[in-house]
Amino acid sequence: MAGFIVSIEKKTLENNYFRQVLFTGKYVQLVVMCLKPGEDIGNEVHAKVDQFFRIEQGQAAFVFKGKEKHVVKNGDAVTVPAGTFHNVINTSKTTKLKLYTLYSPPNHPDKTVHKTKAAAEMAEAKKKH
Repeated sequence: MAGFIVSIEKKTLENNYFRQVLFTGKYVQLVVMCLKPGEDIGNEVHAKVDQFFRIEQGQAAFVFKGKEKHVVKNGDAVTVPAGTFHNVINTSKTTKLKLYTLYSPPNHPDKTVHKTKAAAEMAEAKKKH
């Protein structure tokens, strides 16, 4: 197949893994994510990767450069330009945050699945060594 077709809302809402890569192309990568209540992705920066987020369920705080805080909810979209420190925090105490993100260019190995944030952090640590 020349492209990739999916019901992104359905796939995002069904996902309970911290991170799951659905598609990797030459210039873009589609990933679904689920953050537990109170969980965050951790402060990060992608030097040469732009990132787009779309919230499908829940509410989150996006923190830029460690201080600029923006609250977003279901239906909102956020873009993060390359080189921008950012964190995504699930602000709910009871509801999972479900979102999908596009990396351009791709940021994770194709078909990556991290069932938990701890698994994702271990994989990132191994990548650095």
